Amino acid sequence: HTARVGGYAVEGHVPVREIQRLLREQPKAIGLTVPGMVVGSPGMDGPVYKGRKNPYEVLLVQPNGETSVYQKYL
Repeated sequence: HTARVGGYAVEGHVPVREIQRLLREQPKAIGLTVPGMVVGSPGMDGPVYKGRKNPYEVLLVQPNGETSVYQKYL
C-alpha cells in the first residue's frame, strides 16, 4: 500500500483523484496518506462490504512530518 509517484510518497488507500490533484498542484509535501483500511476507500469497496462506506480523510504529509486534511470523503 505504499508507492512513490512523481516524487511523492503515497501510503494507504488513497483515491486516484487525489493523487492526480497532488501531481497537478505540486505542493511542498512528502505525499498523501489514508490511515487505516477504511471501508469505502479504494480497494476496500468490494462486494463483500455490500455498499457500506465509512467517512475518511486523505491527509497531506508536510515536509516537517505534520499532516493536514487534503480531502474529506463522507
